[in-house]
Amino acid sequence: MATIFSLIAAGQIPSYKVAEDENYYAFLDINPLAKGHTLVIPKKEVDYIFDLDDETYAGLCAFAKKVAVAIKAAIPCKRVGVAVLGMEVPHTHIHLVPLQTEGDLDFRKKKLEMTPEEFKETATKIAAQL
Repeated sequence: MATIFSLIAAGQIPSYKVAEDENYYAFLDINPLAKGHTLVIPKKEVDYIFDLDDETYAGLCAFAKKVAVAIKAAIPCKRVGVAVLGMEVPHTHIHLVPLQTEGDLDFRKKKLEMTPEEFKETATKIAAQL
């Protein structure tokens, strides 16, 4: 059975898309730590990042870097933090989170609440930087 992320990448579940190519997909996290918090996934469904073949792994990292550069250009922040947890959805994904401090990358903190309009505006701002 396909993961929720596979369904999102296939367009069967709506998302706030930031970027896409034939192998990778980036979209806003709907429970963000910060405005611009983006998830980057390979379209190939593999649970654990280190189970990816080398070509897919390298491509995922390169794609995530492009998205991170776009996030930094679109969202005022000191850095874009990177986290790979992979516990909540069995599909490799990279979290890209705009940071002001190291504490901003704490997944235990209360999530930011945004309206659908704010999500759309944020995704559009990031996508425009690509």
